[in-house]
Amino acid sequence: MIVLRQTAAGQPRVLWLKPNRALDKRGLWRLIIALSAIALATALFGAWQGNVFAPVFALVEAFVVGFALGAAWRAGDRGERIAIDRDTLEVRVVPGRRVSHFQTYWVRVGLVQRNGRQRLLLTSHGNELEIGAFLGEEERVDASRKLMVLLSEAIRTDAQVGSTKVQT
Repeated sequence: MIVLRQTAAGQPRVLWLKPNRALDKRGLWRLIIALSAIALATALFGAWQGNVFAPVFALVEAFVVGFALGAAWRAGDRGERIAIDRDTLEVRVVPGRRVSHFQTYWVRVGLVQRNGRQRLLLTSHGNELEIGAFLGEEERVDASRKLMVLLSEAIRTDAQVGSTKVQT
């Protein structure tokens, strides 16, 4: 998912790249409860047929499946915050502390075919950073277009500010 945040004048433009989620937290809990109920109902039927250990295994299975689904859902919290102003492009990986800085004028956005998939790369002065690895192919293309537009706007406003400084 690509989210462009509108900012006040003079503030950097912010582009958020986030993985797509099919469920919100409430939907996740409903899914876990539904799967657990089905497993327990099946286990109770098995216990009625003579398998007395089935409910114990169903409880263990419900816990493990719930934990795994919760961990997969929490992985959807990751994302990348890209802030672009006149001088710098900053990529911050969330959650985490990794921050990369590029000079706005020199950074290049490119889609490169590697290892059987398209990668969205920011390059500048020999440094290379892949962004949006969790996005789909079409979303990466869309993100590259939006980044190029934002970079050109930042460079254009920098040139306009520079020309007004020279004239005054």
